[in-house]
Amino acid sequence: MAGNIHPTAVIDPAAKLDPTVVVGPFATIGPNVTIGAGTEIGPYCMVDGVTTIGRDNRFYRYCSIGGMPQDKKYQGEPTRLEIGDRNTFREFVTLNTGTVQDGGVTTIADDNWVMAYVHVAHDCHIGSNTILANSVQLGGHVHVGDWAIVGGLTGVHQFSRIGAHSMTGGNSSLMQDTPPFVLAAGNPCRPVGVNVEGLKRRGFTAADISALRDAYKIIYRRGLSLDAARAELRARQEAEPEVAPHLQTLLDFLDVASRGIIRP
Repeated sequence: MAGNIHPTAVIDPAAKLDPTVVVGPFATIGPNVTIGAGTEIGPYCMVDGVTTIGRDNRFYRYCSIGGMPQDKKYQGEPTRLEIGDRNTFREFVTLNTGTVQDGGVTTIADDNWVMAYVHVAHDCHIGSNTILANSVQLGGHVHVGDWAIVGGLTGVHQFSRIGAHSMTGGNSSLMQDTPPFVLAAGNPCRPVGVNVEGLKRRGFTAADISALRDAYKIIYRRGLSLDAARAELRARQEAEPEVAPHLQTLLDFLDVASRGIIRP
């Protein structure tokens, strides 16, 4: 292990690092940290708290990982940060542990691309294959679904949810939930259509995209209440079983949209 550790790095003897972990100059790693094989910790990074990091992650210089929540209710409880595999974190990213007022854990899954100056607050849950562009700021308890893209300089209100395969434009302000598959932008953030280009890149068929466009119209263009829109989407599920899984993704999201969804 010593051959991969820069001599200026400070690593607590209690930390658990795979022998293949690389630690750069002046990085600091605390006692309750576990780091998996192939992960690289860049210069001047701080990794502390009760933090578990999986395989093949890369942290660029000056990241702050596992810091305590920026929440006045936090009283030093042993809450956690859990990071999966193959994520990239660029310069000055900050990731905080959870709070006991929620599940006590912040989670980031696999294959995410997190750009410079992003802040992921306490109790956030980030799926896989997401992109958080430069200076995205996530308040506490935010959920981001798989394959979502959040544009640079976007602020997300605490407890908001961003659905799978959605995309928000840069400099947006999210105060409510953004449904899956939706393209959105603005301050306040508003829906502007279906994320068609993103869906094509991920192998969605023309029939899939057509069905999701119809679903978007049901939710946003027909003047229906959310309950009525959900009922019509369920009816479409029965009539079009080939796209039922995608409609179920929408329904599952809408069923727990406690903050309400973004509106035109």
